[in-house]
Amino acid sequence: MKYVRFLNDQRPPYDLTYDDVFMVPNRSAVGSRHGVDLSTPDGTGTTIPIVVANMTAIAGRRMAETVARRGGLVVIPQDIPLDVVAEVVSWVKQRHLVLDTPIVLEPTATVADALALLHKRAHGAGVVVENGRPVGVVTESDLTGVDRFTQLNRVMSRDLLLLPADIDPRDAFTRLDAAHRKLAPAVDADGRLAGILTRKGALRATLYTPATDASGRLRVAAAVGINGDVAGRAKGLFDAGVDTLVVDTAHGHQESMLSALRTIRGLDPQVPVVAGNVVSAEGVRDLVEAGADIVKVGVGPGAMCTTRMMTGVGRPQFSAVLECAAEARRLGRHVWADGGVRHPRDVAMALAAGASNVMIGSWFAGTYESPGDLQQSPDGRLYKESYGMASARAVLNRTADDSPYEQARKALFEEGISTSRMFLDPDRPGVEDLIDSIVAGVRSACTYAGAATLEEFAEKAVVGVQSAAGYAEGKPLHASWA
Repeated sequence: MKYVRFLNDQRPPYDLTYDDVFMVPNRSAVGSRHGVDLSTPDGTGTTIPIVVANMTAIAGRRMAETVARRGGLVVIPQDIPLDVVAEVVSWVKQRHLVLDTPIVLEPTATVADALALLHKRAHGAGVVVENGRPVGVVTESDLTGVDRFTQLNRVMSRDLLLLPADIDPRDAFTRLDAAHRKLAPAVDADGRLAGILTRKGALRATLYTPATDASGRLRVAAAVGINGDVAGRAKGLFDAGVDTLVVDTAHGHQESMLSALRTIRGLDPQVPVVAGNVVSAEGVRDLVEAGADIVKVGVGPGAMCTTRMMTGVGRPQFSAVLECAAEARRLGRHVWADGGVRHPRDVAMALAAGASNVMIGSWFAGTYESPGDLQQSPDGRLYKESYGMASARAVLNRTADDSPYEQARKALFEEGISTSRMFLDPDRPGVEDLIDSIVAGVRSACTYAGAATLEEFAEKAVVGVQSAAGYAEGKPLHASWA
């Protein structure tokens, strides 16, 4: 099998970041971006090549539900208690494949109660329910300028369009469009609330295929570290029903990782096992030999990571993925590209380099679905706080059971940012908005390469090396240069 080819076979003698490379269009028989199959061949069941990183400020139940419904996968972090992870997995697997989970409010709830919850979901609406049946809907516009102690039964919209829970998404879009509604509650045969569907959500349901397990339920992954009771934690996650297990540490090419992998492989896992992070072919070989089905690639490219500036350790991500993916394919395995993506083009370049999935963290932190509370800066911009998983803040969370001395000792050494404001993009405030942008870019990249699948894309892509000026030339101008 051929792999990505460099333009004029001029592969440079130095390593490359995503910014350093561009793709040359090929003769293509792929007539439409919608004719591209973005399902991944690595056994994780994703239908789009997107994995949300196991970061506490990003990967929670709302994110897991939403991303899986669009075909991606979310990894629940390793520092979440096992019983909580089990509850989250169960909750995600009970979610509807088309309908979004509604924010449910009682008629006697107050405007303040509603305002505290509406931003928990991108649809921005609360369904007022009485005896299990929807009696009204409230949005932020309904509550603007209203006394915060006012009960919702005085301000809610009572003129409801109700959709049957089993409605075809295309039919739902047509009904919503004809009624000039952005959203509507969906009810079961008994008239009880089953979910909520937006016009855009109905449209997306016709364009995306959910990532589902053998029983037709949404998929979710979880992480385990390499220290402590690895076998116990891994077994607990398997028993909870996780669809992929991620064995995660910043420096994956170490003896503790290899030992943890052998222990986990001894449990005879029935789901893919991912391990990392590494940046070399040798690291891939050792992790695969120890039991990894998929190897996670990336040291230092993440937005919250200070490893390269603190230690000098790491590797430019495009070259790291390129080398590691080639070795994984030789061994019949796969790699995930973890970190360093800031634009849809970066996801495309990671896939061209041979990744089967691309892991995204901070880019998704500034969305409605991330776990943090929505905050507002003095200039009125909405944001959420994010932090690195090797930062002092994350270490403190993971060492809560240690003695004060041990906590203080470990907190002295951090390789991540402990707090960062991740502003919501006014045009793309929800994770689905960002997924739309990424998927559109990747699909178009495949058509330019003449590839109908991700495997073909990695084979047919032709890349070249560019200067910083070449990269800058490709950026759009949002205002006149005159």
